[in-house]
Amino acid sequence: MDERESLYFDTISLADSEAAAAAAAHRKSISQSRNTIYHSAVDLAGDEGRGSLRLPSGATAAEHAALAWQPGYRQSTALEHLNGGSGGGGGDHTDAAIAAQMIALQNGRGHLPTGIGVTGDGGAPGTGGADDEVSRRLLRSSSNISNKDKKLPITYSQWKSRTYRRFDDGKRSVDFVLAYNGEVQLEEHRRKCEIFEANLQREGLQLEHNKVQRVHFIKIHAPAEVLYRYAEILKIKVPLKPIPGQDQIFAESAHEFKTCLSRMCRTLFSSVQLNTALFPEREPRIHLEFSRNYLELYDTEHPNFLDAGTRYSIINFILQRQHFVEGEETADNLGIEKLVQDGVYTCAYTLHDKDDRDRLLKEWANISKWKNLQPLDQIKDYFGAKVALYFAWLGFYTQMLIPISIFGLLCFLYGFITWGTDPISRDICNDNGTIMCPQCDRSCDYWRLNETCTSSKFNYLIDNNMTVVFALSMAIWAVVYLEFWKRYSAGLVHRWGLTGFTHHVEHPRPQYLAKISRSRRLTGKAYEQDQTGKRTTLDPDVPFWSIKFLPNFTSYSIMILFICISVIAIAGIIIYRMAQRASHSILGSENSMTFKVMILPMTAGIIDLIVISLLDMVYSSLAVKLTNYEYCRTQTEYDESLTIKNYVFQFVNYYSSLFYIAFLKGKFVGYPAKYNRVLGFRQEECNPGGCLMELCMQLVIIMAGKQAVNAIVEMLIPYLMRTIKELSYRHGWYKSHQDQRLVPYNQFTEDYNLLPAENNSLYVEYLEMVVQFGFITLFSLAFPLAPLLALLNNVIEVRLDAIKMLRFLRRPVGMRARDIGVWHSIMTVVTRIAVASSAMIIAFSTNLIPKIVYAASMGDHELNNYLNFTLAVFNTEDFQVQPLLGGSQHVNETVCRYTEFRNPPTDPHPYKRPMIYWKILTGRLAFIVIYQNIITMLQGILRWAVPDVSGRLLKRIKRENFLLREHIIEYEKQHAMKMAQTEVGGGSLQKSNSGPRPHQRDNETLTRRSNDATSFV
Repeated sequence: MDERESLYFDTISLADSEAAAAAAAHRKSISQSRNTIYHSAVDLAGDEGRGSLRLPSGATAAEHAALAWQPGYRQSTALEHLNGGSGGGGGDHTDAAIAAQMIALQNGRGHLPTGIGVTGDGGAPGTGGADDEVSRRLLRSSSNISNKDKKLPITYSQWKSRTYRRFDDGKRSVDFVLAYNGEVQLEEHRRKCEIFEANLQREGLQLEHNKVQRVHFIKIHAPAEVLYRYAEILKIKVPLKPIPGQDQIFAESAHEFKTCLSRMCRTLFSSVQLNTALFPEREPRIHLEFSRNYLELYDTEHPNFLDAGTRYSIINFILQRQHFVEGEETADNLGIEKLVQDGVYTCAYTLHDKDDRDRLLKEWANISKWKNLQPLDQIKDYFGAKVALYFAWLGFYTQMLIPISIFGLLCFLYGFITWGTDPISRDICNDNGTIMCPQCDRSCDYWRLNETCTSSKFNYLIDNNMTVVFALSMAIWAVVYLEFWKRYSAGLVHRWGLTGFTHHVEHPRPQYLAKISRSRRLTGKAYEQDQTGKRTTLDPDVPFWSIKFLPNFTSYSIMILFICISVIAIAGIIIYRMAQRASHSILGSENSMTFKVMILPMTAGIIDLIVISLLDMVYSSLAVKLTNYEYCRTQTEYDESLTIKNYVFQFVNYYSSLFYIAFLKGKFVGYPAKYNRVLGFRQEECNPGGCLMELCMQLVIIMAGKQAVNAIVEMLIPYLMRTIKELSYRHGWYKSHQDQRLVPYNQFTEDYNLLPAENNSLYVEYLEMVVQFGFITLFSLAFPLAPLLALLNNVIEVRLDAIKMLRFLRRPVGMRARDIGVWHSIMTVVTRIAVASSAMIIAFSTNLIPKIVYAASMGDHELNNYLNFTLAVFNTEDFQVQPLLGGSQHVNETVCRYTEFRNPPTDPHPYKRPMIYWKILTGRLAFIVIYQNIITMLQGILRWAVPDVSGRLLKRIKRENFLLREHIIEYEKQHAMKMAQTEVGGGSLQKSNSGPRPHQRDNETLTRRSNDATSFV
């Protein structure tokens, strides 16, 4: 017996003993919150013919529940009830003892629970013999009652299964819930609620109030006729009954898929397949936009026919467009969001389904199921197409990471295998006499080149002969991934009946209509008043330059301001790296190579991550307010505007420090006689092996750190917030009286404690993954294991996102979608930027081009003297600022080396650029041009060769359209023939007019309706 059933059992089985009375007082608030359970169990409403000792017949359930806790209240025992009572006329007809005894019998008990006293013929109270007698007499008494009057008590579990997420009649489902504070409600708010609820009922929605606890709930149910009416208005596609000829189309499509290779792959990967017993494969269906004229054609038993997500979206559409002020029905007093914002209602939400959620939690939102495929059809039914497409995209992206992760791992292993063949790291480690110039002006000493032996070896792991091959593979992989996703999503969308859905059919946002109604320049255009005085809300054209320009300009100007703030913050971190002071007193000597090569970049990366996270939090909330200021007509336009502003900022915020290391660090340092300075500090220099190692460290810190921060924010914070909210309502922490607790005893009270699911709740999830996509495409050649890290993260991310949506968030309103929206365009742009980024990183941050030029110019193909070739010579007497060496062993050094291509001091043009530098620069620029053109050409060929929709699917769509058109034409002919026969035969014309379909149709109407029914492409 679960906890709530036990509480229910205790509530109805309290007796007149002192211990029971104490227990009753202890559970006062619980039983008060469950008075509906109490009275549902005994079914008082249908037993008006029987009297009560304390209340007259017909007393309300609330009066019964209140009476149960009055001083001196005594609940009769079971036998007192059956024998007519003791100590006063009549039995206690609350049936509490009967309900308790029935629970005991149903649970296999042979005696009454503790606290139920028994008197009469059976013996002393509480004895086993009396218990048996009570059981027999209860059952015999129940069997003697006529079927008409029989009201058997039920357990809490039985009651819960009947009314857990249904109306009190146990039949109508609860499709939507509104919640408000029933104790403190202003008169103005109460009046708005009445008007709003009356408008909902006029639309055909059925409402039922639940006022058991201090938070009152309004349960909403949408009857079939309401769903049909709005499904037709919203042009929702639903599956049809089998059409003659469709089996041939489906069979041919299935045969094309069932190739030898596909069957072999399915056998090899059988362990990752879904459990078909829990998630059976859906039979394919042809979909048609819903019309009540063709109601007979639809397959109402199919799971996709007005599924839960569709029902909730219809109700949400109605809620968003109902007024709550009489006589002044404007866009300012429209919609549930405005009521929630004003505090009239605390929230409005849909309900989780316990059975479906438990099944998804067990088989999908489960870390142990990490390798299994996702039940996308069931996710679509539960959350809607928009959420299902996100999880489909995330799963597809994760699967596509597998091949590139394996290749990156092989490239990394190649570096390990060929570790000892690198001439640069070998020469650095074997060198004992090369003295390098100090890396700061006064306090730094000379240092030996072999001190960077370890870092040069690690640098070779990512800067070797496979670097260019891996960069080329990443560029090709990115395009293949995007193109194949479009093909894959087209099949999903068609299977869900969303082919042909466009955002042009979306209705304007209520917030948009309210905004234009308040605009002085649009006065008179937002409404139209007829002769009766009724005002109709219009959707006028909003000119860009006179109205939209200023909000858009302001919004994007503030975005640019925050981008500048982000750049300034990154510049501050760069100044810190130049100063090398923040870590000096804590982490040891700045002359240490460990400090220069490892500690300083790591601390700078951690500080950079903290700054990035803080700016992200601030700007994310500001971006929503900026987007609200704009004139976004539909929800799609709103989401895309918010997405673009956020992503542009995040692009600069997350990638700017990496771009600095890749393209700027060590490129404009100058030379010891003339350093280029910023605020008096020398610019940072790269190690003799290059800056690629530091870029790798920064990438790992930011990428892995961001994923860790997101995991904490997405999972830990929602868990803590939900727990705190539940405890606060359960224990009344924020209330003066303990009896004001909110006890969850059904689905809508349980979901009330969950976190709200916002309309743009998927924005954070998409942003996290697209930023990750940018990391691996823009900079992964600096760390070939980056795709592997992304793969490991995403395998867990899919399950964590599922757990978050099922356990911590209220069920979101299902929304239609045919793709992932603007995110695909963003990733396409990032892919093109990645080509230029990879070309520049290879050209300027690796040793590829200098090695090629050196081997071609010097004829040293073994690169034996390449290290010396990259180090210039400097005369220590030419220092601008002489270093303070003190007791250093390098006091008498006359020559030092530095990483540059410059003439030696003995040259007629000392410290000037030699010809080899210009050759290398020319080679670098030429490589960028050639690399970009080759990759761009290959990407263009791939985009042309891989169409967005497969030829197989296009052929199937065309055949389905033809079949559907012919089927509807034949249906119209048959209907016209029936109507003609009815008219000729003198049938009751009036009766036919009262049917759900009009009987007069001409050829033009038939043609128009048949054409309208085939909007698939």
